[in-house]
Order: sequence, then structure tokens, then C-alpha cells
Amino acid sequence: MKKALFCNLLAVCCVVLVIIPCGASDAGDAVVLGMSTAMTGPTAELGLRMRDGVLLGLERANLEGGVQGRRLALRAYDDGYEPYRVAPNIQRLIDVDHALAIIGNVGTPTAVAALPLIKNRGVPFVAPFSGARLLRKTPPERYVINFRASYVQEVTAMLDGLINQGGVDPQHIAFFSQRDSYGDAGFVGGVSALKRHGLDDVSNILHVRYERNTLAVENALADLVYSSQDIQAVIMVGAYAPCAKFIRLAKEVGLNALFLNVSFVGSELLLDELGNDSDGVIVTQVVPPLIRGGPSIVCDYLTDFKRFNQSGAPNYVGFEGYVASRLLFRALKKIEGPLTHDAVIDALEGMGTFDLG
Repeated sequence: MKKALFCNLLAVCCVVLVIIPCGASDAGDAVVLGMSTAMTGPTAELGLRMRDGVLLGLERANLEGGVQGRRLALRAYDDGYEPYRVAPNIQRLIDVDHALAIIGNVGTPTAVAALPLIKNRGVPFVAPFSGARLLRKTPPERYVINFRASYVQEVTAMLDGLINQGGVDPQHIAFFSQRDSYGDAGFVGGVSALKRHGLDDVSNILHVRYERNTLAVENALADLVYSSQDIQAVIMVGAYAPCAKFIRLAKEVGLNALFLNVSFVGSELLLDELGNDSDGVIVTQVVPPLIRGGPSIVCDYLTDFKRFNQSGAPNYVGFEGYVASRLLFRALKKIEGPLTHDAVIDALEGMGTFDLG
């Protein structure tokens, strides 16, 4: 029987072009939103689900009349989760497609590549699918608008649960991460949390890594298995396919530990990859559970998913994209004058306290 534990953390080269006008066959006078995301490669399902969730929110917005009498459309480019492909995509979205905002880009290393253009050109970067600290500076970047919780918050919640409720000694916790800015963000957050739990010497924290866009996890597993430490829990900051492979192999060699994944992994995708090896796997979430009778926006998503006949099944990544669309649409409706990049930021910042459902 498949089982997976889901912890709920509430908070609220070749370029492939995909043009997806919402509700019509031609973009025409639509308000264009842009996205650079993975639609091919090992992380493609995350990008496709985020894209579809954003589209679902736009379908609903267009039924409600759009913005200033104009439809909303999404134009998405594939970056394959490779940073070097991001800048050309963002450049084209700005200069050719005249995107009013960039929404729902997937990934931390890709966000790193996008930020210089975002700041230089003053384009809203709304609800990126990343919990990295570089997107959450103090004072904040004017053109970066976050919706999701940070990786620091997610990893801190994991460690608080393991140590305070589970009684796990901090010295028996290891980290498995992607070797890039995404993995580093999760690990740095974990180190900070462990220090708050009284672990003064963090130099002995076991941290094993794998290369982005690969399934080469064997060396990382060997480093963990053959260490002298008694590992009882592994904090995982990676993509669904390599994380699943690591967990399966770890269980095959007899590692008896909990495996805790940040939400970027895509809980349903990880579960599908793991099959019967999903016992003892925990995934934090940054959106509410997808069950009827919960918050009204969950019911909206489930209803719209069926109404607009989206393929597959409702999922957390798509739901997050849907929420991002609804959030941006709420702000756009407040703009009375010209739809400009700065007007979008001002509208988002001026929303104050509100209930999105």
C-alpha cells in the first residue's frame, strides 16, 4: 500500500516557444504575461504543472471580464531548467512579446539568471516557484513579488518537527541537495536552524550532493552510507527524479531513516516515482491540502480544473500556479490608468491585508 506523509506548512541551444492565448485563437489585444520554465528535461513536469496552473487562473480571470476589457494570455518559453537558456527567454518576453509581468518561473538557478534583466528592465517577477533567500532580500527588490514560503521556513519546520517532536539528535541529521544555488539555499537555511537548536559545531554536518539535471546520486549515497555517523533523517533539497532514486537506493542498502523533502520536489511526482518505496517520506507544502471542504480557493481550483477540462489530476504545483494567477489578477483589476510594469508593482504592494480564499 502506498503511503506518504505530507506536512502542511501554510504560507501564503534552442528556445522552444509556446504561445497560449486564453479563450481565443489569437492573442490580439490581450494583456500578455510571460514565463520561462522547464518544459523539457528531468524537471519538465514541474514547469508544465506550474504553467497549467497559471493558465487555469487566467481562464477564470477571462470569464470574469479580464483586465480593462482585455483578455489575459500567457506566453511561455522552455528553459529546460538550465540557467544559460533563461536570459534569451526573458529578453524575448520583454522586447518581442511585451509581457506586462513574468509569472511562475520554476527554479532557483534559473531565477539567478533572470534577476539581472528583471531589475535592469523593471519588469515584475511574480510568484517564482523558488524559496531561495536571494529572492527575499531586506530591503526587498522592488520588482520581485513572492507568494510561497522560503526554503529557510520549510527546512526550519522540518528540523523543528524532527528535534522537538521526534526527539532526533541534530547530529544524526544529514542533507542531500542539488549542487547549485537551490541546494545551497536549503542547506544554509538548515545550518541556521540547527544553530538555533544548540548545535554549535556545524562543521560535522553531513552534506552530500548531486549535479543538477542528472540522476547521478550514487556517490552522494555512498558518502552518506559509509560515514561514521548514525543518520536517522535526511533533509532533501532536490528535484523529484534524483530524490526518488536516492531514496530507493538508500532503502535497498538498508538505510533506516526518514526522508524529508521541500515542496519544490512536487509531492505527487515524487510519490509516482517512488511507488511502494514511499514509506517514511515527508514533503512540506506551502499551499493548503487539496481536499473539498477546505479553504474556498481550494474549492475554486478543483472546480475550475474540472470546468476547463485540464488534463491529468489536480496537483500542488498546479494549484500554486493557480493561486499566483488569482493573486496577480486581483492586483491588475485595481489599476485604473495605463497597464505599466510599475503600475503592476504599485498595485501589488498596495493590496494591504486581503483574503484570497
